[in-house]
Amino acid sequence: MFDYNKVKLTYMYNSRITGLGYYVPDNVVTNDDLAKFMDTNDEWIQERTGIKERRWIKEGSDDSSSVMGAKASKIAIERAGLTPNDIDFIVFATLSPDLYFPGGGVQLQEMLGMRTVGALDVRNQCSGFVYALSVADQFIKTGMYKNVLVVGAEYHSSGLDKTTRGRGVSVIFGDGAGAAVLSRSEDPKRGILSSHLHSEGKHAKELTVLAPSAKHWVPEILESNDENDESYFPYMNGTFVFKNAVVRFSEVIMEGLKTNGLEATDIDMFIPHQANLRITQFVQKKFRLSNDQVHSNIQKYGNTTAASVIIALSEAWEQGRIKDNDVVVLAAFGSGFTWGSVVMRW
Repeated sequence: MFDYNKVKLTYMYNSRITGLGYYVPDNVVTNDDLAKFMDTNDEWIQERTGIKERRWIKEGSDDSSSVMGAKASKIAIERAGLTPNDIDFIVFATLSPDLYFPGGGVQLQEMLGMRTVGALDVRNQCSGFVYALSVADQFIKTGMYKNVLVVGAEYHSSGLDKTTRGRGVSVIFGDGAGAAVLSRSEDPKRGILSSHLHSEGKHAKELTVLAPSAKHWVPEILESNDENDESYFPYMNGTFVFKNAVVRFSEVIMEGLKTNGLEATDIDMFIPHQANLRITQFVQKKFRLSNDQVHSNIQKYGNTTAASVIIALSEAWEQGRIKDNDVVVLAAFGSGFTWGSVVMRW
């Protein structure tokens, strides 16, 4: 049988990040704020997740996944030294689009006043940005596009069960968006070196929202009118997700390092999906990474799903924690289950 794993493709171009930006709502919601309307407290939340506060879009705000994505994109495009008309393609990752359809990518294209470039929506939840970045990377490496805008944006707060019943999930998630401009480079030793993607659908219902869906659509929703129906809110088997996450994180990081002939000691900056501080700490300890080699911001933003990796990457870069020639590893795990990693040299 032909072994595709032994085939190494050689591309004419490489891709590298030339611009980064992120946006989070001004409204800060602390753990003590949550305790005012559900049975929880700061100690309980920090002990289980590491989260101290998160950003939630304030009622009456014009912000949404697409709007936040556009705000982050403007920053990233400007930092890349480009204009919206220089962008050839959009890859937009979110689980919380403004509309059931069409997706957020076309809304972003309109909001930024772009020409009629293509827009692709990625629905891979927590690993959404890693998947989106890998797609953009291939478009550039094959020579199809020169500049691709990659966005991760989430508006979680409008869809959470903000009662004691839903506290196990609702305390975790926050709103926000991040964007990266991925551009063509002819330097094979800089930029994205490899990406690695996986899925295991048999665990799909361990982290899911069951409705609305094609099986539970508008007539059923209107007919039921049941305030106790939990199918509209996120469900997570927390312990099961944690156990799978720490295994898959480790596997996919090792896969990326091995592919590029690197060791854990070569990592200058590890940017994990901000799912749970305990998961990050477990992986950090396993790979013997110092605090200087890991960037965590879940403490102040919570889990922003498809936006978490790009917000953290943008923040780390802004703080000067990522420098030229650094080896940067991105990794994410989430609903699906899906997981992935990207290895790049800055």
